[in-house]
Amino acid sequence: MAPERRRRLLATAAREFAVEGYRQASLNRIIRLCGLSKSSFYYYVRSKEELFELVVDQLSAQLADELSETGPDDFRDDFWATAERLLRRLLAVAEREPLLTDLGRMFSLPGAPAGPESAVGRATAAAESWLDRVLAAGRAAGTVRADLPPGLQRHVTFAVLRALDEWTLRHQDLSDRRGTEPLLRAQLDLLHRLLAP
Repeated sequence: MAPERRRRLLATAAREFAVEGYRQASLNRIIRLCGLSKSSFYYYVRSKEELFELVVDQLSAQLADELSETGPDDFRDDFWATAERLLRRLLAVAEREPLLTDLGRMFSLPGAPAGPESAVGRATAAAESWLDRVLAAGRAAGTVRADLPPGLQRHVTFAVLRALDEWTLRHQDLSDRRGTEPLLRAQLDLLHRLLAP
C-alpha cells in the first residue's frame, strides 16, 4: 500500500476506534472513508482485530519516536524539570497530531485486544519498562523516594499516570492552552507528592 494511502487508513481507523469504540467500529465505514475497495482493504488486513493491532503498533512506534529525545538517563540531572519538559512535549505532540490522541483513547476500549501479546499489551510493557528506568534514575539521584520496593513504586506510578491520561483524553480540550496549563501544573504537583522523598 502506498505510504499516503496507508497513513490515511491508519488515521481513519484510529478515529473510528477512538470515537465508536472497538465493538461498534465499522470496517465498512473505514473502507468507504479511505476510498478503498473491499478487496484492496482485505488484501492488506483480514479483520477488525488485525486492523486494530496494526494501528496500535504503528502509532505507538510513531509516538515513541516523537518522544525519543528524552531518555531515562536524562532524568538523573534534574528529574522534575525533565518530567515537565516531557509532559509539555507530549501535549504539543497531541495538539499537532490528533491521531496520537486517538491512540491514547484506544488503550482503554472495552472488548479491544489487550492481552500481553497484543499491541496494547506490548506497548504497555514497553512503557512500564521505560518508567522503571526513569524511576531508577530518580532514586539514584535522590530526587525520587526510595522507601518503596521498585516494582510497587512503578506499579502505583503507572496506574496514576494512566488515570491522568484517561481523564485528560476524556475531559480536556488539548488545544485549549489556558485549560491545559493549570491541569499540567496540578498533575506535576500530584506526581511530585507521590514520588518526592
